[in-house]
Amino acid sequence: AYNALEPHIDARTMEIHHTKHQQAFVTGLNGLVANNPDIGKKSVEELSRGLASVPEAIRTPVRNFAGGHWNHMNFWMMMKAGGGGDPTGKLADAVKSAFGDIGKMKEEFNKAAATRFGSGWAWLVVGKDKKLAIGSTANQDNPLMGLDVTGKGTVEGTPVLGLDVWEHAYYLTYQNRRPDYIKAWWNTVNWDDVSKRFDKAMA
Repeated sequence: AYNALEPHIDARTMEIHHTKHQQAFVTGLNGLVANNPDIGKKSVEELSRGLASVPEAIRTPVRNFAGGHWNHMNFWMMMKAGGGGDPTGKLADAVKSAFGDIGKMKEEFNKAAATRFGSGWAWLVVGKDKKLAIGSTANQDNPLMGLDVTGKGTVEGTPVLGLDVWEHAYYLTYQNRRPDYIKAWWNTVNWDDVSKRFDKAMA
């Protein structure tokens, strides 16, 4: 439900975010598929991972639309009503190994989210070395795409947690106070979903 994350993220923001912003990416990608049926044979994750093989003439819109759709459809799953708290189990152990403790991980993540200039995303990923890392990407890029393709990312790997820091994600409640939004968002994190993503990435 659009009001499920209140008071941390308001219902109107969630409704606009889902029905207008994400919908625009779906509509845009479907339009590309209509004229380029080969890309329609791949999932949005496959398009993100294989962006370099997409014909150059349509690579930028595919990057934007597929990236935007992948980012959002996973973003919703990474949050839940009554979320928050701290990770447990293997994910908690990996966080402590990589960052020292949960608090330090959150501090580094908050910094990545707050300092991403303009629009973009902050991410916790499992890197190619099977270790956790934190960074950010611009616009609707994601760490699946690889730094050689995006050129504006600070991390690559398999995302297990992501935060949308475009103003449309928080402006109605938080206006220009992105750090307040970031702080409130931790109360929505669905650590069960994040842990499943971590286990899959580590397999």
